[in-house]
Amino acid sequence: MVVNAALTGAVPGKVDNPLVPIGPEEIAADAIACAEAGATVVHLHVRDEEGAPVHRRDLYERAITPIREEAPELAICVTTSSRVDPDPAARMVGLELEEALRPDLASLTLGSFNFPNSVSANPPKTIVGLLERMAELGVRPEFEVFEPGMVNTLHALAERGLVPDRPVVNILLGSMGSSPAFVGDLARIVEKLPPQAEWAAAGVGVFQRSMTIAAAIMDGNVRTGLEDNPRGDGDGRWGNVDAVLLAAEAAKLAGRPLASPAEARRRFGLQPARVASDAPRALDLHAN
Repeated sequence: MVVNAALTGAVPGKVDNPLVPIGPEEIAADAIACAEAGATVVHLHVRDEEGAPVHRRDLYERAITPIREEAPELAICVTTSSRVDPDPAARMVGLELEEALRPDLASLTLGSFNFPNSVSANPPKTIVGLLERMAELGVRPEFEVFEPGMVNTLHALAERGLVPDRPVVNILLGSMGSSPAFVGDLARIVEKLPPQAEWAAAGVGVFQRSMTIAAAIMDGNVRTGLEDNPRGDGDGRWGNVDAVLLAAEAAKLAGRPLASPAEARRRFGLQPARVASDAPRALDLHAN
């Protein structure tokens, strides 16, 4: 089972949970700790000096460089979220890093829908533009599905040759404005996916634990972390490492080993690990 740790997101802050990583060095340290706990993919957002979500090249560089140095086999996925900035050019910033720091994957939501307090805007033209740019840069798309209609979009894009043969799909359930987080809802979406898809389930908020367990017993992968559920079980301190350890426990109970980084890369169709030391060092990792 592949475990994908979504560390920060665009919404949670220290007021929600002091363990939400905000600064790039804090994000990098959390990613490395999650890799040691069993995660083989990390999903990154970056925040500015005030903690606001941004698409900023220097912050991605400062977050990714230590990860490449300390955990080079860990697969890195960056966000292209419209909630951070709806401008398609801004959404591509995290893709367009120097090759040694370029992410392995980039998230892409397959349609527009409402979050409780904002809109995830993903017009068809923007989806196609992001996919084309990912293909040019050798970044594999990680498709995000929040409701069944988005799977129809995935099939339509595949017919146009815009989807890799083995699509990587995250199914995120339980947010108001999208599909609820019941096992039946997850099963109906999974059965509509391309048969060769590598899929993971994620539960938003209090549904994180149940969706983690469901994915483990359904032979899926798991996306977990503070982006989707900053409060954990609401009982004491809960960090990204705790979320990864819960996924590892669910996999063990289901009789499934965790995927190694090499296996995750093979199954997801990723290139060999990029090493940051191959790139020019032009940034101060200890800058504030």
